[in-house]
Amino acid sequence: MSDLHRFLAEQATAVWDIDAPVDPRHELTALQHELDRAGRHPILLARQIRNLRGEPSGIPVVTNLTASRTLTARALGIPDHRDTARWFATRSRASIAPEVIAHDDAPVQQIVWRGAEASLHRLPVLTQHSGEPGPYLTAAHATTFDPDSGVDNTAIQRCWVQSAQRMTWFPYPTTHNMRNLRKFWDRGEPCPVAFWIGHHPAVLLGTQAKLRYPESHWGAAGGVLGAPLRVVPSLTHGEKIMVPADAEIVIEGFAPPGVYSADGPFGEYTGYLGAQVQSPVFDVTCITMRRDAIYHDYGSGLTDMLVPDNMAMEGKVYEIVKAVAPSLVNVHVPTEGRRFHAYLQLRNPGRGEARDALTAALAYRRLKTVIAVDEDVDIFSPEAMLWAVATRVQWSRDSIVIDGLSGSGLDPSIPEGASTASKMGIDATLPPPPRPGAPRAVPPVATVPEAAMRRAQALLQTAGDTDWPAE
Repeated sequence: MSDLHRFLAEQATAVWDIDAPVDPRHELTALQHELDRAGRHPILLARQIRNLRGEPSGIPVVTNLTASRTLTARALGIPDHRDTARWFATRSRASIAPEVIAHDDAPVQQIVWRGAEASLHRLPVLTQHSGEPGPYLTAAHATTFDPDSGVDNTAIQRCWVQSAQRMTWFPYPTTHNMRNLRKFWDRGEPCPVAFWIGHHPAVLLGTQAKLRYPESHWGAAGGVLGAPLRVVPSLTHGEKIMVPADAEIVIEGFAPPGVYSADGPFGEYTGYLGAQVQSPVFDVTCITMRRDAIYHDYGSGLTDMLVPDNMAMEGKVYEIVKAVAPSLVNVHVPTEGRRFHAYLQLRNPGRGEARDALTAALAYRRLKTVIAVDEDVDIFSPEAMLWAVATRVQWSRDSIVIDGLSGSGLDPSIPEGASTASKMGIDATLPPPPRPGAPRAVPPVATVPEAAMRRAQALLQTAGDTDWPAE
């Protein structure tokens, strides 16, 4: 059985167990910003933290859970984080049906709060950035279902805690959850929702798989986990909305029809505060949790939130591009580009194949810039990618600009009122040989003999930890 507790125990050396008091307003997020700047990504576990009543919560907060790409890959059972694209594309499609268990066997329903007891103020919800209106759930997986087919959907969507039993809920307009919400509202009915918080990172990534509509995420989560996900009927909605039995906390209730509230500004994955929007509201009916519950928070706009979804994007982009470009070897969605850039690595692409690959990738809504390189370029190295662009590209020959494609509404560069985006593909692959079997007409890369490299490495080892000037 895989859950958050087991993962933290297995990765104990990567956990910074903070036993000093930590303010839920800004302090943990400030620590994440400092760690990001230093390129360090320990898991943060804050044990002394207050709830929204200002009392000791008794529920610790974990964050930075997925800030390390290496650690996140290890959680999936992938030895090398560079292999996530092919692995994720395969495993998220290798659906494993969930296992339904009874209420008495579900850790997440060990404690049940109803009525006035079911207060959001009893939870240690964080306020992250200056300019935000208050505390937000940032790692809450909203689970709804399509009233026509009964098929459920799960997605991470932010919620601003406005009172003890009401919060906003922002399902982005193009999401499957918003489609489900509108179907209930069109019938004049409140939309049933269950928000679950905290689980093993493999489950968190599996439920971020990009699927068709309607299609349940439980099978994809099982595929990524490599075992059936244990689920249990929610107490408010019964079997219509199942929740992970080994999650930490579940918040159940309804989004009343036609009721909106101002929401935001909020720190988005772009690194900017997103504009205030009108969001549906959600009324709490019940809160359940484990006896030893841990509250999970994502650092919004930080690597903690970017890494897992970017890995899931790599799998989806790999799947899309491989269908038109068999030479595709790997895909990387770098955190430096937020979720707007992707790098494609190709092995001996045929004439026009690099452009086919670029065009296919640019059709993916979130991507705005895609660069294709050969197999000799390390797509996980920003220096190598810049080198390839600097030395293998002529803009008039190797760039593709396409206007009028769908883009992310969170992209701050899109002009106000625009409904489409302008995107660029860059072909940084080497020119193909003039004829089959002929060498490529490019200069050789400057290298040194392997024996000299080994001697240089040995010499560096003798220098130890000498404090030489940084760049």
